[in-house]
Amino acid sequence: MLLETLPALMKEYLEFLKYQKNESDRTVLGYQSVLKQYALYLKQQKLDLLTINYQEARGYIRYLTDDKKEKATSVSRTLSALRGFYQYLLGRKLIMDNVFYYIKAPKHEKRLPKFFHYNELETLFQVPDLKTAKGQRDRLLLEMLFATGVRVSELVSIRLQDISMSERKIRILGKGKKMRIVFYSTEADRILKMFLNSGRKELFDGKQNPYLFPGQRKDGSMSTRSVELILNEVISHTDLQKKISPHMLRHSFATELLNEGCNLVTVQELLGHESISTTGIYTHVTNDRLKEIYRSAHPRAKK
Repeated sequence: MLLETLPALMKEYLEFLKYQKNESDRTVLGYQSVLKQYALYLKQQKLDLLTINYQEARGYIRYLTDDKKEKATSVSRTLSALRGFYQYLLGRKLIMDNVFYYIKAPKHEKRLPKFFHYNELETLFQVPDLKTAKGQRDRLLLEMLFATGVRVSELVSIRLQDISMSERKIRILGKGKKMRIVFYSTEADRILKMFLNSGRKELFDGKQNPYLFPGQRKDGSMSTRSVELILNEVISHTDLQKKISPHMLRHSFATELLNEGCNLVTVQELLGHESISTTGIYTHVTNDRLKEIYRSAHPRAKK
């Protein structure tokens, strides 16, 4: 996708997101994709982005929904991105009103997060062979994802200097370049020390690399795709009938904490969610678990 194909104001907005708002490369690329598609529509319909009115803006959202048959979640993301773009234009006093602000996002069902039950996690953890360097690395990936609840992009960005082994905590640079502290378990600590003392040196021939998980990227870090492939290989050695994704371990982390009585605000902080409403999706999962416990334990609720 060529940035040169975008109008000048759109390019300026993307630079604003990257350098002023400190948004991640992934977020900026997402906005770029939305703006490119929108710019193409404006050109086809002979509309100007500064003079587009409410009805014409609604027409674009209908076009995405009815003609392109995009999912409600995709349309909602587009609408959110365009609201942000027009708010930027409004702030620069290039327009009088943000027409996309008044358009309602399409309704869509909230899908409950998929997660592993603890016994399933134990099955996963037993697969990597700790007698090998690769096994130590794979086990540590699993342990750290579940123990900390970090995103995969955050995991592969962890540098050795970010880890305080004496306090079992890690400094994480999350979305929007926001810093937070996460903690890891005694078992993760055991595997971490094993990996640092032997496996990591063997895998990378003792080469100097600042990252906990060195990889083949230009900066020396591991790619998120590599983590996905490693976890797919791990689950292929089990009889679990689930399609794994690294994010499921993050969901499992949040679900287990809430099931054990951790309050929502604390979980929000540990996950690095900007809004507590994002964390709130996990309460649906834990409420289902509470319902199961109630029905199996209460004498008048038992079948």
